[in-house]
Amino acid sequence: MSETQSHAGPLSALRLEERLRDTKLFFGQALRTFHATGSVVPSSAALARAMAEYLRRRPQLDPSLRIMEVGAGTGAITRGIAAEMRPGDTLDIVEANPEFAAHLERLLETDPVLSPIAAQSAVHAALVGDMGTDRTYDVIVSGLPFANFTADAVREILDYYFEVLRPGGTLSFYGYLYTKEVKAVIARREDYLRQARTSWVVQEWIDRYGIRSEKVFANIPPAFVHHLRKPEKDS
Repeated sequence: MSETQSHAGPLSALRLEERLRDTKLFFGQALRTFHATGSVVPSSAALARAMAEYLRRRPQLDPSLRIMEVGAGTGAITRGIAAEMRPGDTLDIVEANPEFAAHLERLLETDPVLSPIAAQSAVHAALVGDMGTDRTYDVIVSGLPFANFTADAVREILDYYFEVLRPGGTLSFYGYLYTKEVKAVIARREDYLRQARTSWVVQEWIDRYGIRSEKVFANIPPAFVHHLRKPEKDS
C-alpha cells in the first residue's frame, strides 16, 4: 500500500467528522435563527463549487483577488472559495452569528481545506452593513437568505455590495428553487407578498447586471446561483 493510500482513510474520517460537527452546529443554529440562516443543512460541495465560479474563471496571470464572503455559516461555501484561492489572494469572511463566527475561526486553524488559507483570511463577526466602505473587493460571494428578508433590506444589501465591489468585479449569490411557489400554497398571505416583493428586487438586479445563472440540483434543497458583474463605468 502506498503512503497516499495509507493516509486516505484517516484523512477521510477526519473530514467526515468535521462535516458532521458542521451539520450539527448548523442544524442547531438554524432551528434557533432560521430567519437569518435560511436552511437547516449546510450547502453542498456542488453549490460551493458553483459559487466560486468567478474565482476559477480568472486568467492564470490575473493579479491577486480581494474576496469577501458574507453569511459563511459553518464554512461550506468557504471551502469552495478556499479551493480556488491563490497565493496573494485575501478573504474577508463576514458572519453575523457569533456561534458560526467562532466556529469559522477554529476551522481556519484545524480544517484541512481552510487552514492553508488562514494567513490570507480574516473572520468578522458582524453584519455586512457594519463592515464600512474603506475597502473594495474583486469578488463578493453572498450566502445571505434574501428570501427571508424584506425588499428594502435586500436592496440595501445589494447597494452595499456594489458600493464596495470594484468596477468589473463580480457578485455571486444563491437562493432555493421553488420557494415562492411553495409559499404561494402554504404561507400566510403577508409572508408570501413579502417574499414576492423581495424576489422583484433580486430580479431587477439580475436583469441589470446578471452575466450567468445556473441551477444546482445536488443540494438540499436544490438551488439557483446568479453571478452579477459591476459595470466597468457607471452608465
